[in-house]
Amino acid sequence: MAAFETLEFDIGGVRTVVKAIGSGKPVLFLHGAATLEGFDFAEGLADRFRVLAPSHPGFGFSGEAPHVAGMADMVLHYLNLLDALDLAEKPHLMGFSMGGWMAVELAALGREKFDKVVLVAPAGLNDPEHPATNLGALAPQDLPGYLAHDVTVALRYFPDGTDIIFAERFGADRAREGETLGRLLAPFGMGHPNLRRFLARITNPALVVWGAEDRLLPASQAPLFVEALPHAQLMIVEDAGHFVMQEKPETLGKIGDFLAG
Repeated sequence: MAAFETLEFDIGGVRTVVKAIGSGKPVLFLHGAATLEGFDFAEGLADRFRVLAPSHPGFGFSGEAPHVAGMADMVLHYLNLLDALDLAEKPHLMGFSMGGWMAVELAALGREKFDKVVLVAPAGLNDPEHPATNLGALAPQDLPGYLAHDVTVALRYFPDGTDIIFAERFGADRAREGETLGRLLAPFGMGHPNLRRFLARITNPALVVWGAEDRLLPASQAPLFVEALPHAQLMIVEDAGHFVMQEKPETLGKIGDFLAG
């Protein structure tokens, strides 16, 4: 498997780092509310696609972004990044968790810029009949059990007490990302009260992917996304939680089939 390339752009004064792997039609991937699980899952698409995985402003490998005050700032950032990438062909768009919410707003406002759209356990809908878990109420040691049905899959991304340097870096990274996240969620929390209006505007072929055992964002939300999207398919992955792509890597092959079809 080819190694990741590192691309760097100045987007509105924010150093923006994009990890890229593979060849073929481009796929722009938007990560969730943290980068702790990394981007290694993209290897499962790299045989057919060129996956472009940026770190959001104030997250992961990218620079600070003190101006971010809500999701609109992220949408503008990614419209500007698309301009900077200057891709030869229209990319697919893929978003996970909070990145799924981000992808919804981005695709709704710029649907003509993308081919197909994939939403993996997307956040953002905030339906009171299908509530998400309140992360603020969780003890830190309980978080891995909410990220994966097989907790050992999630635990490999967390400090285990044997590497002090990794533990310190992990804590610093989560604190940094958490500060940006707090500003991002300040207007409405983890979502938008009118997200269904955004979904209705996405006329692109879409795929909604969800782990059946997701304890963070319940899979009962999945049909709500599919019903609101004009042209959507649903893929429920059994025996998988929120980290569905890490727990069931074969899911990437099925996503690739949808994108290539």
